Parts: sequence; C-alpha cells; structure tokens
Amino acid sequence: MKETGLRNGAYGADKFGFKDLAEVHWNHDAPVLYEHAVAAREGHIVQGGPFCAETGHHTGRSPKDKHTVVDATTENVVWWDGNRKQTPQQFENLLQDFRAHVRGKKLFAQDLHGGADPDYRIKVRVFTELAWHSLFIRQLLIRPDRSELGSFAPEMTIVDLPSFRPDAKRHGGREGSDTMVAIDFTRKIVLICGSSYAGEMKKSVFTALNFYLPAQGVMPMHCSANVGKDGDVALFFGLSGTGKTTLSADPNRILIGDDEHGWGPDGVFNFEGGCYAKCIKLSQEAEPEIYAATNRFGAVLENVVFDPETRVCDFDNDSKTENTRSAYPIEFMPRASTTGRARQPKNIIFLAADAFGVMPPIAKLTPAQAMYHFLSGYTAKVAGTEKGLVGVEPEFSTCFAAPFLPRPPAEYGNLLRELIAKHNVDCWLVNSGWTGGVYGVGRRMPIKVTRALVTGALDGSLRNASYRTDPYFGFSVPTSVPGIEPHLLYPMKTWKDKAAFDETARKLVRMFQENFVKYEKQVDADVRAAAPEVRLAAE
Repeated sequence: MKETGLRNGAYGADKFGFKDLAEVHWNHDAPVLYEHAVAAREGHIVQGGPFCAETGHHTGRSPKDKHTVVDATTENVVWWDGNRKQTPQQFENLLQDFRAHVRGKKLFAQDLHGGADPDYRIKVRVFTELAWHSLFIRQLLIRPDRSELGSFAPEMTIVDLPSFRPDAKRHGGREGSDTMVAIDFTRKIVLICGSSYAGEMKKSVFTALNFYLPAQGVMPMHCSANVGKDGDVALFFGLSGTGKTTLSADPNRILIGDDEHGWGPDGVFNFEGGCYAKCIKLSQEAEPEIYAATNRFGAVLENVVFDPETRVCDFDNDSKTENTRSAYPIEFMPRASTTGRARQPKNIIFLAADAFGVMPPIAKLTPAQAMYHFLSGYTAKVAGTEKGLVGVEPEFSTCFAAPFLPRPPAEYGNLLRELIAKHNVDCWLVNSGWTGGVYGVGRRMPIKVTRALVTGALDGSLRNASYRTDPYFGFSVPTSVPGIEPHLLYPMKTWKDKAAFDETARKLVRMFQENFVKYEKQVDADVRAAAPEVRLAAE
C-alpha cells in the first residue's frame, strides 16, 4: 500500500479495519489535494483560485436518510421522535460492506479537531474517497499543529463514500433511497454514502458534539458568534439562509465562527476552523469579506455556475441549486479569532427568515419568550438546503437545529435558559426574511436594515429606544430607530392589503401555537404564557 503525508504510523488505516487499500494520502493541504482532485476530474479551478465541484443530485443534506444506532448508550437518551433507528447489526453490516467496498481503492485521510476548547474537543479522523472532500473537511474543522499529527489517535472516525449504495434491508435504511448517514455513538463512528454533498461530514461532527457535550454541562449551539472591541460576545442562532454567516461577518467585530459553537463554564468556543457560507447572490458590494474569502485559492465551492471559458463564477445563477456554497478556513476572514474562544455572551439573536412577511425586523425578548422561540425555532426553509425542496416553506425546527439534535429539545432549551439567567444575557428576535407581503409578493428585508438593527442591539443603543408591544406576538418592538424607515418597524404598514396582513399574521400565530403543543408539558407556565396570541385589534 502506498502512503503519503504526515501521520501516526502506529495508528494507521488498519486500526479501523481497512485492508488491501491501494493508497492512503494523509493530512495533505490544498496544493496536493488540488492536484489529486484535478487529475481525477472531480471539479475545476475557477477564476481567483477556488476549487469548484458539483455534488450531483444531492445539493443539500438528506435528513430523512440519517440513522442512529439503538443500544444501551442511546436507547433511553436519544430523542427518537426526531431520529431514525438502526440496529447494531444493521450498522455492523454497513461497516463491513464499507470495508469491502474500499479494497483496492485510494483514500484520503484528515486528522482534525472538533472544538476549540481543549477540555471539550473531540479528535476526528475523516476518510474520504474524493480528494475535494478531504480538502473541504480540512478547511472546515480545526487543523492540529503538524507536530501533533505524528501521535494523533482519533476518538471518532467518519468515512464518506459517495460511490457506495446502501441496501435498505441489509442496512436498515429507507426503501428506495440510495443514501445513508449512519451514526454509532457508542463506537464513535459515522458512515456516509450515496451523497457527494460535503456538508454531511461537518454536520455529523456537530451531531456528535450535540450528543456528548450536554452531559458535561456544555451547550452545543447551531449559531455564529462574534465579539466586540470591549469583549462583548454575540450569538446568532438560525437555520441555513437566515444570515448567520453574513451577520457575524461584522467589519467592527472579531469573528469567532459562523455556524457551530459550544457554551461552557469558560465562555463560548467554536466547534470548527472554517466557514461554510451560502453564496447565492454573493457580491463584493454587499459582503466584501465573504466575497474575498470565496474568490481565492483554498476555498471550495459547491454547485456554483461558472463560465466554461473565462472560469468566472456567476453567483446569481441558481440553475443547479439555490444552496450554492463556499467553504474556506476562518483565517481567510480579515477579523477572525485566532483562538476560536471568547468570554460569556452578552447578547443572543434568533434569526428567522419569515416567509409570511409579518414579523417585525427586530424584537426584544423576555427570558421566557427567548425559551419559547428557541424551542419553536421558526424560520423558512430555503430551496436546495434539503433534497426535494422547491421555493421556500415555513418551518419550525426546534432549537434551530432539529436535524442535528440527538437529545430531546427541552434538554437543550433548559440548559440555554440556565445559561441566559446565570450570565444576564439580552435576547432578540430578528426577521431577516420578507416584508411587504408573503414570499413571492413582498421583498427580502434589506441587509443594511438588518445590520443596522443588529448593531443597535449589540452596542446598547436600542436599550434607549421606545417600544410597543406587538399585537400578534406579544414581544417588544422599537417604535423608531434612527436611520431606519419608520414603516419597516410596523410590518402591517408595509402591506398594501391590511386585511390580508391581519389574516396572515393570525395564521402564523396559530401555527406557533399548534407547533408548541408538544413542548407544553416540558416547560414552565411562564414559557407557555410567552406564546404568540392576538391581543389587540389590527393596527
């Protein structure tokens, strides 16, 4: 077997049960992986230097194909309402078939860390059959110092084989599906097959940390984070497309991370060492830092359309998917944290891309309202982020992370509430979605408006604003903010048809109420009382 790269010779691929491999390429950086990927025709180098790949028919995650092994570790701990079961034998069948599938093949391996805090990180080894997948995960997780690689012993192993097709009966997957993500929390193994969408790898690490960390008193969070010059930390919760990456890339603040963090006794820490930005409609004018990070050597683009002759990317083109992506190391951002760690948060912002266009651009939440909206996790699913999704649909994704939650949602909610109370954190709800009408009729909330309101929340200036109580949702909304068009703070005023607004707002209130029924027995009375309720006549 041919092996290249720096590695722990005493802990090779054979330790995972791989036999008769043709080649293993260990811990290579971008230049070598570019060469392998180009030679194998896995994608193209485009203008500026990024590597651009297509992910085939999977242009997003496939959450319905994610399975968790049921055993003594998980049976009474995992939230089975939100997780599909797999027997230990079915997982073992899949593992053995993976080992057989790679005989005689070339693999790429990366030894990485999930978690910037040494007390809570997990050592992850990732085997891939595609060179660009190896580059992707290298750019997104935390890269150990080269001096550590000679003694690296993984705690968790991920194997990603897009060319392998699972068998529903033998492996316990969905009938008719050609895809599977299988997780064994006891053995700390993740097996991914049938999909070339690289995001499945990073989200598998996130899912694992969501399982292991709460038992240690650490809150895992699907959020971005940044810190101001005075050390004030802000967290931005939200699903794909709501603005986590965009809003955390603030020119006046240091970026801690754009997607996944832990909140522990010593403060906030990034799970990752890179950023995974949506790049549909990416422009140098609107998002100069993300644009610069995307258009350079070492960035990995997924499903971005480019001119075949000039190799110039067309970020406005969504013909392959709206879920076009850019993955790059966090140090590509000019104001990124070098440690991935910061103090206790001062502000939490919940981002909702309201497809109904009835939520205000910003609202101040009480602690009970924060718990309610965290468990509700309202947003809008954007086309392409999940297989088969077209257009935009409203969604309640509990904790803004339902597909990645192995434990019951209330466990995360209660942990977050305790931390908010302990550290006296201010909480806000921001609508980065639509105004002036429902999706397809209204317009997307201007990013400059959202940025200005978020800045006001973080610098404390919104504390001095006058507030009204929203008649539909009950939270506090500023009545005026300098530099913001007044009518934007009164959503009804942005609609031509006021009766249609009232009807739509009432419909969304009912959706909130109906969705929260499943959590009512798990929360206190003050959280139940924080539910949206039409309190006044329409404005």
